[in-house]
Amino acid sequence: MTRTVKKAPKTREKSAASRKLLAWYDAHARVLPWRARKGERADPYRVWLSEIMLQQTTVATVGPYFTGFLQRWPTVEALAAAPQEEVMKAWAGLGYYARARNMHACARTISSEYGGKFPEETEGLERLPGIGPYTAAAIAAIAFGRRATVVDGNVERVVARLFDIETPLPKAKPEIRECADTLTPQKRAGDFAQAMMDLGATLCTPRAPACNRCPINDLCDARVRGTEGLRPGRAAKKPKPKRTGACFWLTRNGHVWLRRRPEKGLLGGMMEAPGTDWVPPLCHGTVTKLSQKDLAALYPWAPVAADWRLIPGFVTHSFTHFDLELVVLAAATRKKLVPGGDGRWVPLAELHAEALPTVMRKVAMHAMPETGALFAKR
Repeated sequence: MTRTVKKAPKTREKSAASRKLLAWYDAHARVLPWRARKGERADPYRVWLSEIMLQQTTVATVGPYFTGFLQRWPTVEALAAAPQEEVMKAWAGLGYYARARNMHACARTISSEYGGKFPEETEGLERLPGIGPYTAAAIAAIAFGRRATVVDGNVERVVARLFDIETPLPKAKPEIRECADTLTPQKRAGDFAQAMMDLGATLCTPRAPACNRCPINDLCDARVRGTEGLRPGRAAKKPKPKRTGACFWLTRNGHVWLRRRPEKGLLGGMMEAPGTDWVPPLCHGTVTKLSQKDLAALYPWAPVAADWRLIPGFVTHSFTHFDLELVVLAAATRKKLVPGGDGRWVPLAELHAEALPTVMRKVAMHAMPETGALFAKR
């Protein structure tokens, strides 16, 4: 059956989108712990905290972390006064740990240099640690009602379909932002930004969008042309390189030996089981074929000389720019002192309270599956 292709709405007709979306948002807005309810004034601290946490992370994941942070540090001054180590512990498992370090630095800057008050304009916000153009626009619009165009992944998808933008991402980002800016109203820009986010999260989803329930479906060029399933297009991704390494799980009387990673760099300031550098594949692209000679080459990296045994299988983890495979070697020791002094004994019962990144939680559960129950306490 041949589909009749109607003429797509002209761009100038999209001016009705903001009015329709705001009406839909008033009736269907998601209830989120950081979002002000109707009639309430948005709290800049909550808006900022949620936007930092939500970068490259889902709403479902962020919820418990956000609530936990507010309980411990209800104001930006309280967060600024907290030791960085405690903040990193509370953040552990949320990923992209540079965000946590920058967030803490931002809180201290706001507390010491701005009297605990957030700047209200995007220009001032962008001068703060960890706040880029997107986050600045979101805070300015949602917390202070400034007219700022907020474009996250959900908004990109909505706009790409609304205007049927054929250019694939990421090349399409400037075009998408320009189109989004034509939609942003002078008043209620914050509500409009959240309406666009809600629309993308609930109806204009990546797969099988619910076009029949969309409040602006009559304005959508992609729906008229039947291309909604193709938008936004994405350039083919290059395969990620693989890195491999080994971790050493050393225990003593109900404790495990952990060390802190350098402050700068990947997973900066987080705790880890000591191990090798992460390098290109150790053995023909896999860590599952290590020979005795390969294993012997790993022992100089061990924190102490011990009867190390290779735990069957391996740990996998995907970072933004590479995939990682780790073998885990385990041993027990009676020695209280470990050479180098760059780590400490941590009670296994308190492991969940440490600033362990997700990859190291995987290492822990691979070495001792029972630790999974500890991490579930968060």
